[in-house]
Amino acid sequence: MTIDKTLKIRRGAGQNRSVLTRVERLENLREADRWQEGDSPLGLPKVRVRKLQLKKKKKKKEEEEEGAAGAEASGDQ
Repeated sequence: MTIDKTLKIRRGAGQNRSVLTRVERLENLREADRWQEGDSPLGLPKVRVRKLQLKKKKKKKEEEEEGAAGAEASGDQ
């Protein structure tokens, strides 16, 4: 019997999660000095999850600049 495609683990499963575990929340709160050792782990304040976004490199402008620089260098000779 085959596994349904929705149940398979995908390669991209390591993406950003929108929910943190309690341990991760405690670490973030400790870093921000919002939670001290001995405080109750129940009823923790919300912790914002920041999503990382990689900026796309602009290839067109770089290629144009390299082409222009190469044309200037060959024109000088």
